Amino acid sequence: MQTILDDAMERMEKAIESLERDFSKLRTGRASTTLVDELKVDYYGTPTPMNQLASISVPDSRSIAIQPWDRNAFGEIEKAIQKSDLGLNPVNDGKLIRINIPPLTEERRKELAKIARKYSEDAKIAVRNIRRDANDALKKKKNEKELSEDEMHKGQEDVQKLTDDYVANIDKVLENKEKDIMEI
Repeated sequence: MQTILDDAMERMEKAIESLERDFSKLRTGRASTTLVDELKVDYYGTPTPMNQLASISVPDSRSIAIQPWDRNAFGEIEKAIQKSDLGLNPVNDGKLIRINIPPLTEERRKELAKIARKYSEDAKIAVRNIRRDANDALKKKKNEKELSEDEMHKGQEDVQKLTDDYVANIDKVLENKEKDIMEI
């Protein structure tokens, strides 16, 4: 029974980590390398993450500097940024690609908060699916006579408690992200 609980906990932890990765890609008004790190660039016909083609830095809180290692990649990096849903315009000076992060409008903040809520709802669904899997595993053990009825119910209560804790954790992460997004 403990292995089922440990497995569920590990998978729920991964759901939280995935949510935090998704949140890091949401723009908050401050420059961050995570906005463009994983952006796919068509590099000689191969979709390649930008962090494998260039050094990315944040010279100040309102801009991102991208210095491609290959001079032929400048155009493709610019295209990838323009095609992304970030709504940012790159400026190429021949040596460096700069992205200025404009302050967010109230409308855009609300839109980003809505996207953040959707991400957190997806994470909650993942946690609930993990709960279902754990409960199914407990029922299977009971049917195979490896667990008694009482042990199964105790296990299900533990799984529910774990689920409640992770859902509360997701809500806390969302609340912090919304606060970050709405901050001017």
